Amino acid sequence: MVARVVATVGSAGLEPIVVAKPDSPLPRLDCRVLSEPSEPQHPLTGILAALRASAGRGVVTIACDMPLVPAKLLTWISHLEEEIAICEVGGRIEPLLGRYSPSLADKLEQALEAGVSMRDAVTELNPYVIREQSLSRFADPERIVFNVNSPEDVATAEDLLAGRISRVSERARRLADALRREMPGQPGSS
Repeated sequence: MVARVVATVGSAGLEPIVVAKPDSPLPRLDCRVLSEPSEPQHPLTGILAALRASAGRGVVTIACDMPLVPAKLLTWISHLEEEIAICEVGGRIEPLLGRYSPSLADKLEQALEAGVSMRDAVTELNPYVIREQSLSRFADPERIVFNVNSPEDVATAEDLLAGRISRVSERARRLADALRREMPGQPGSS
């Protein structure tokens, strides 16, 4: 999955850089891999490592478990001039899909040292929020921020990529229908 994200970043005309813990199992990747400190276990650790290696440029972030983000969206995000820009879908911010300016490194470091959650740290910085209306120019916003955390999510991502389903909510509906068929006598079952 990380290889797909790396390919998407490259297709966006950006330099892909993977930031991972030293003991993270990674496939062979055609990009630079940065090692972030083992501790703390916090997403800000990776963002700070990327900012330190950015030579003073802004950093576009995408979580390695977000295989459906369109390259054109990443290109668009890379051209934003705000200090921090993050996506929001369904009223929930997605701080690992956005752009961070190196000028924020000290504030992010302070939040990390204070143990502030990723979402709270980003919210405190008054980010430019990329809302669903803007995201929908590129693809279904739910699809864009879909992340893979389970075997079921892998199947959903594969179905979306292959065109077997068109929306994330379609997979949920199919799973619910299958469960109802397996449990006769339950409300909504046949």
